Amino acid sequence: MQARMKNPAFVLPDGMKGIGAIFKAVNQGGLSQELQEIVGLRASQINGCSACVHAHTANLVKAGESTERIAAVGAWREAPFFSDAERAALELTDVLTRLADRSTDAVPDELWDQVADHYDEQEISALLLLIGVTNLFNRLNAAIKEPAGASWS
Repeated sequence: MQARMKNPAFVLPDGMKGIGAIFKAVNQGGLSQELQEIVGLRASQINGCSACVHAHTANLVKAGESTERIAAVGAWREAPFFSDAERAALELTDVLTRLADRSTDAVPDELWDQVADHYDEQEISALLLLIGVTNLFNRLNAAIKEPAGASWS
């Protein structure tokens, strides 16, 4: 399978500059690389972005993450492999990725409080930016039919 076109973030150079600045900010937020990849994997699973699921899974394997944890991200609520802090980040990822499914606040106060119990303001900022930029890439890849394993340049 071949993409319909090159990723728009690479077609328009200023687009990638902006996205690169977001990733730089996320990396300054104090989140572990493993958590960043787990959050990215979860959003990409929800959105059905095979290219991003493949990339996040490969990055987690390269970082030495266990097969148990990687395989359980899609069923994180029922899996015993995640800390309370990771569960809060995954729940935040779920609700922000599924905005159209909500009937109340996008992020309920109870969830916000759980996230704030585990992360400081910089880390929450990094989580929010990461979830947003992952959803951006998922949508771009869905539009252009980016295949799993594609080179992003």
